[in-house]
Amino acid sequence: MAGRSRNGSDTDCLVIGSGAAGALYAYRAARAGLSVTLVTGAGALASGNSTYAQGGIVFEDQDAQSLRDDMAVATAGTTNPAALETLLEHGPRVVRDILVGELEVAFDRGADGGLRFTREGSHSRERIVFAKDQTGRAIVDAVHRRLTEMAADADAPGQVRILTGTVAIDLLTLSHSSTEPLDRYHPLTCVGAYVLDTASGEVTALRARRTVLATGGLGQIFLHSTNHPNTFGHGIAMAYRVGARVMDLEYVQFHPTVFLHPGAAPFLVSEALRGEGAVLVNGAGDRFMDRFHELGSLAPRDIIARSIHAELLKSDDTTVFLDATGLDRDYLLERFPTISARLREAGVDLSVEPIPVVPAAHYSCGGVHADMQGRTNVDRLSAIGEVACTGLHGANRLASTSLLECVVMADLAAATHAKELREVGPPMPEVRPWVMADRLPDEDLVTQDINVIRNTMWNYVGLVRTTRRLERATSLLYELKAEVDSFYAGNQLTRSLLNLRSAVQTALLVTYAALHNPRSEGCHFRTDDET
Repeated sequence: MAGRSRNGSDTDCLVIGSGAAGALYAYRAARAGLSVTLVTGAGALASGNSTYAQGGIVFEDQDAQSLRDDMAVATAGTTNPAALETLLEHGPRVVRDILVGELEVAFDRGADGGLRFTREGSHSRERIVFAKDQTGRAIVDAVHRRLTEMAADADAPGQVRILTGTVAIDLLTLSHSSTEPLDRYHPLTCVGAYVLDTASGEVTALRARRTVLATGGLGQIFLHSTNHPNTFGHGIAMAYRVGARVMDLEYVQFHPTVFLHPGAAPFLVSEALRGEGAVLVNGAGDRFMDRFHELGSLAPRDIIARSIHAELLKSDDTTVFLDATGLDRDYLLERFPTISARLREAGVDLSVEPIPVVPAAHYSCGGVHADMQGRTNVDRLSAIGEVACTGLHGANRLASTSLLECVVMADLAAATHAKELREVGPPMPEVRPWVMADRLPDEDLVTQDINVIRNTMWNYVGLVRTTRRLERATSLLYELKAEVDSFYAGNQLTRSLLNLRSAVQTALLVTYAALHNPRSEGCHFRTDDET
């Protein structure tokens, strides 16, 4: 075994992830005068799932009660009231003052210069602001521009250091990582993270007074997913390994409309298209959703996804279709330029033919338990955005509330840390060096194991679950995890090996949660009369 690690410079705030939550937190914390180190696995300052968010972000400052009512319907009455009230209190301010006013996010505007609003599934009114069909990218790009400027500005209120091509391995804690044996008697406390430079293979221990997980979701543990290719639940797995509470992981939302066409890469087709009037039809052209729910094609996502599943089981079809041919062509091209362009590349013109779609794993309502300030049960460890579970989304997320949760949590966590870190804290502990083997992993084995996980989760822990399927998945995943743990310990670290390690741990957590929740609600659907 060979040690290949070093200590990095200390920082007030270590941010793991550069999507909407992580980037905005870094910006707000640095604006408050804190030193910030942000790590991202991408080769440049970029993000994962946030840039895939097409529809929009809720901006409800007129009728809070109607949003409460819509959340109750969409989440099957399971939303956390405390989280919702915090969102209602701070959401309008964050969108208006920070996104629109301070960052000048390029939201669509009408002829009078005012923000344009749209409606999505399960919303009773138009309350969603958007930037064409790339709202997430518009928000993230605006924050990234400011972060880049701050990193280059020696006179900025706080210091910003951006480490690209860098992925987190494990969290540092007093209990697990300190060279001082007596530190294990302190309360469970996070003091940073080991990170891997994917270019050099070097491991660095980054110590921080506050560590912020903003690693996104877990969608790639499933065979079909709308998520970024490296979204395997890294933050959830890291937090769980050091004793953080995780919850609600059985509630994985499957987006009902993902483009599927021979020879073309799948991609999400925004719910906003249905909000503008597109309807779901089967291979015979029938509007089948009218048989399943009074809202038809605007029903909650979990109901639509399972309805599509049921409809496909009755036929030989591999997809259903999203029909927008009754809408104005020019408006469709103006409102959905990215979706229109990607469909044209695949040979589909949405204005003259229906779009073939299927469900795919999309959003994790569960995660690391946190309040809306990002606080977890581990001292000095915060979780914000999709990696966190505040209970806001309950058993099923309401469309376009997730981006709002990201930015509100980022803003509140940064403000909280700015207050807390005014006081001088205890000195950072010396941490143990990272030790790993010299042997390079067999990448074919890594790929094969990830494929086993993704197929197992899709077949046994997917849209429709039974006790027998979940028990089968548990058995398969436990056996695989033992092999992965041994394989991990005997090889050098690579990005793909870290993906595999996180994937098998997160898959087991999701399966365990699903197996031990016998109630069908929201995204979690059990039919235990099946075999």
